Amino acid sequence: MTDSPERTMRSDAALPAARPAWLRYAELTKPGLTSLVLVTTAFAYLLASRGPVDWLRLFEAVLGTALIGGGANGLNQWWEVERDRRMKRTRDRPLPSRRLSPRRGLVFSVTITILGTGLLLVRVHPLAAGLALASWGIYIFVYTPLKLRTTLNTVVGAVSGALPPLVGWAAAAGRLDAGAWVLFAILFIWQIPHFLAIAWVHREDYVEGGFRMLPVVEGVGRAPFRIVVVYCLGLLPVAAAAAFVDLAGWVYLVGSVVLGSVLLGAGLRLYRDQTPEAARRLFLASIAYLPALFLLMVLDPTRLRT
Repeated sequence: MTDSPERTMRSDAALPAARPAWLRYAELTKPGLTSLVLVTTAFAYLLASRGPVDWLRLFEAVLGTALIGGGANGLNQWWEVERDRRMKRTRDRPLPSRRLSPRRGLVFSVTITILGTGLLLVRVHPLAAGLALASWGIYIFVYTPLKLRTTLNTVVGAVSGALPPLVGWAAAAGRLDAGAWVLFAILFIWQIPHFLAIAWVHREDYVEGGFRMLPVVEGVGRAPFRIVVVYCLGLLPVAAAAAFVDLAGWVYLVGSVVLGSVLLGAGLRLYRDQTPEAARRLFLASIAYLPALFLLMVLDPTRLRT
């Protein structure tokens, strides 16, 4: 924030030659997390499309969402740079490792946010742009500061993370139908066990960073594990609801129950064992669950298509 140009140049010059300059900026967007946003946006667009798919608009919708999501991730790291330096899992990120100056990270993040918003607004649909900005604003101005104050930050973050499917739906249909809200509910519920598993594995790191994640708060006992099981159970009927709002058919319905049961089994194992290994299994199961579920929706041959 107060870096001099000379210090910025020295910091940027310190990057090893094996890691090119563009990689610093790519890392700032958290590509892994952003890719999840893109997948859900694209699948929602395909599910909302009626008739031939407008592939150019799909590309523009995904690109615009990626730019806004990447900007949010960059601004989050700019905000938390000092805390990221305390945590093993984050200290090698571009800003805490000083491979990229905070000023350049801030300028880059704001710039791609503006570009993404303009792309969605001009080339896609104003509703899509508004929803993407809502996700960005909740992530930066509500979720990020709440991480230091309350364990409810995970719920707030899940709201932000569940909005990209609405962006994709609005880009294709220009409105939000019942199917869009089912996708929102699926993604919202899925995120709770997903992120609690991460928080459990890295709970010591979160203590060092000063973040109030549920698994690191003293006195909560088995509460995080009970919450995991409850949300895994809740995901079963919510995911099944997609078959009753014309998003999919009976093949998807059966498949969603199978996938949900596997995820629930991983959640129950974490409840029983309370070990990092069980948390990692749940995390991996959740990573596999979401794309498999969306693929079932899109490819289900029994889906009613209009």
